[in-house]
Parts: sequence; C-alpha cells; structure tokens
Amino acid sequence: MSTDPSAALEDFLAAVREHFAASAHRTSDTDARVEAAYMALADAFELYEDALYKEYGEVTPFELFDDVEDERDDDADDSEEDDEDTDDEDADDYDEDDDYLDDSEDDSSR
Repeated sequence: MSTDPSAALEDFLAAVREHFAASAHRTSDTDARVEAAYMALADAFELYEDALYKEYGEVTPFELFDDVEDERDDDADDSEEDDEDTDDEDADDYDEDDDYLDDSEDDSSR
C-alpha cells in the first residue's frame, strides 16, 4: 500500500493540530485525549516519513522518542558486548605479558 506524500502530510498536520488542541485543553496529567492524540501524531508522522522516503528518498530531521530509546537500548547492549570482548582481549594480553616478563627474566639471568 503506497501512500501519497501530500495526503500523508495533510494527515500529519491534522494530527499535530489535534495534539495541540488536546494538550491546550488537558484536564489532568493522565488525560486520555492527550494520550490518544500523542499516539495518533506518532503514527501519522511515521506514515508521512515512510511516504516521503518511498516517493522522494528523503527523510525528516526528527526521530520518535520511542525510536531514540530503542537505539539507546541497542547501544547499551552493544557496549556490554564490547566490554565482554575487551575483557577477553585483556586476558589474552595478560598472558602474552607474562610470557614477555618470563623471557626478560631469563635474559637478565644470563
């Protein structure tokens, strides 16, 4: 299903306006209308960006908050894996250093 970028843009702008209206008339911190408008805005943005990319190969300079959090989680996972690799490499280096010290001690005793 291909979406026309112009139509997706109009839907996105309507979602921005609805989110603004819901936010401006918030009744509580957990106002269901604001939450629904937030989700609709996120969905409309993704549809617009997908349509823009498919039609023109262009992206927006924006990222959804959930996407940013997912990337941070992925980066944290990568860092943990890198740390494990580094620990293994450090253990290998330690063994090599021990051999070097043993050779040096042998050389000094000659």
